[in-house]
Amino acid sequence: MSHAVNVLSDAAGHSVLQVPVPELEPFVRARHEHYDTDYVSADPDFVHAHVTALGPFLTSHELAADNLSLVAAIAARTEPFSFTLGRFDVFPNGIIHLVPEPDEPFRALTADLCAAFPDKPPYAGLFPDVRPHLTLDARSDRVTLASTRGLVGRLVPVTCRADRLDLAWYEPGNCHVLASWKLGEPS
Repeated sequence: MSHAVNVLSDAAGHSVLQVPVPELEPFVRARHEHYDTDYVSADPDFVHAHVTALGPFLTSHELAADNLSLVAAIAARTEPFSFTLGRFDVFPNGIIHLVPEPDEPFRALTADLCAAFPDKPPYAGLFPDVRPHLTLDARSDRVTLASTRGLVGRLVPVTCRADRLDLAWYEPGNCHVLASWKLGEPS
């Protein structure tokens, strides 16, 4: 299933290909409501809790049918897969996250997308080893790995199913799903 693509301005936003994780949506959405209200989406299809497959992705000018067809083909040949979120970690920049296990299916999806779009490296090429993750919070004077573990509590460990790839638009006050594809199904 694919949603219509809106024409957007790139000045304040960007697109991301992401695998939604609805099992952790209440926690991640609450985090956004607390810290990043500009990025709380009113779109019922938008899932704040996700594992990024490739981002930043296409600009609004690149959201052409041929590029979307290429993403659809990759989604169609990617079989749905199960994964567990239970292991916490912290990146050197302080981002507290959960590590999907196994992470190989996410790495394979990102590799396929990068092969199709070589001018769109993950995270704009800023990190040499892109590790799949689900962002929970950012370390600060009041936020630690331990405090985040406590807040997440019994939500993890959780077994999840990756069965969809969303093309999401991130812009203050305007986060929404542009297109969505079921994994393993022709569009």
